[in-house]
Amino acid sequence: MDAIIVGGGIGGLTLALALHRRGIACRVYEAAPQFKSVGVGVNILPHASRVLAELGLEDALAKVAVRTREACFYNRFGQLIYSEPLGRYAGYDWPQFSIHRGDLHALLLDAFRSRAGADRVHSGWRCVREEQDADGATAHFRDANSERELPPQRGSVVIACDGIHSVIRKQLYPDEGGPIYSGVNMWRGVTRWHPILSGASMIRAGWLAGGKMVVYPIRNNIDAEGRQLVNWVAEIETPDYKRWDWNRPAEREDFIGAFEDWKFDWLDVPALIRGADTILEFPMVDKDPLARWSFGRVTLLGDAAHPMYPRGSNGAGQAILDARALADALARYAHPVEALQAYEAERLQPTGNVVRTNRKDPPDAILREVFLRSGDRPFAKVDDVISREELVALSEGYKRVAGYDRNALSARR
Repeated sequence: MDAIIVGGGIGGLTLALALHRRGIACRVYEAAPQFKSVGVGVNILPHASRVLAELGLEDALAKVAVRTREACFYNRFGQLIYSEPLGRYAGYDWPQFSIHRGDLHALLLDAFRSRAGADRVHSGWRCVREEQDADGATAHFRDANSERELPPQRGSVVIACDGIHSVIRKQLYPDEGGPIYSGVNMWRGVTRWHPILSGASMIRAGWLAGGKMVVYPIRNNIDAEGRQLVNWVAEIETPDYKRWDWNRPAEREDFIGAFEDWKFDWLDVPALIRGADTILEFPMVDKDPLARWSFGRVTLLGDAAHPMYPRGSNGAGQAILDARALADALARYAHPVEALQAYEAERLQPTGNVVRTNRKDPPDAILREVFLRSGDRPFAKVDDVISREELVALSEGYKRVAGYDRNALSARR
């Protein structure tokens, strides 16, 4: 068994580590000429941190990430709507981590190189197509810089971990079309800032119609003043957008107006935005769930299989769960085609449910309900707007769909 992994992001590298742990040889081919930090912050929910812990990475994660303590929901007037503990603070057997995407990627890459060998990872290899026969599958590549043809790479299976613009997905579904825009544009940045609330809080505030913010720390003690690196995301309903790209620079004046009066006793939001070194812009997009991922000896994983709105802190987590399921299947089944079919049977429906739920009722649906019921006005008591029972039901319902309900997760040993 020898797996060709197309794409060296979070999903591809987690898969490589999981396969190596099970004694299955693999090689990773990444299109980017150099591995470098992409994106900003990412959350690793307990179901995903469990997988990374099984790979022996929990201690390394704890050194570079923030152990997330609580989720807090506020209206745009800074009034607390709902809060709940997270990760081990909520009784899970595994923590929740908030981490810079670049730190997570570097951790995964270093772990795989040290365990499997640096010669198992190749950068600057841009996949252009795959083909297969009864005995194996082949990925064809070009040099990312010169576009010269590179030697074809053959293995028992080819696994597409090449993201929302996956070349292999497009080959399998040539008439699918591009990503579907949600109507919401996002601006993301990181700012050096003193700890907010608990210093390990994940904050969601406002609502999309008038502006929504997500704020959480991703590195601790970055300087002598004890400041953190704080990730923030500004989301606004916007009719026009540009192509999805993690690294497109943005101008703060394009969106900061929606947040100019967001000055609370616990956070000055416009100051946080103005303090950012750089700001990135990209639209909130996804794709409709597919009927199948696996075609003979080729399959899809992560965003190549199920791109979803980043509204449940769950995109990277679902890719990590895919990686574990696929590695398990390849270790369990004698024939690769059977393994890919079993992997698809396990993960296709759950991830489709997450895609659909992220469109309709993600965790921040709590903010939507309060926005609608209050008429976007301050409240005297949140209980006058929505009951505690409804808030808990919204939160717990998402956990069940996404696969990290505490009782169910602890029961799956």
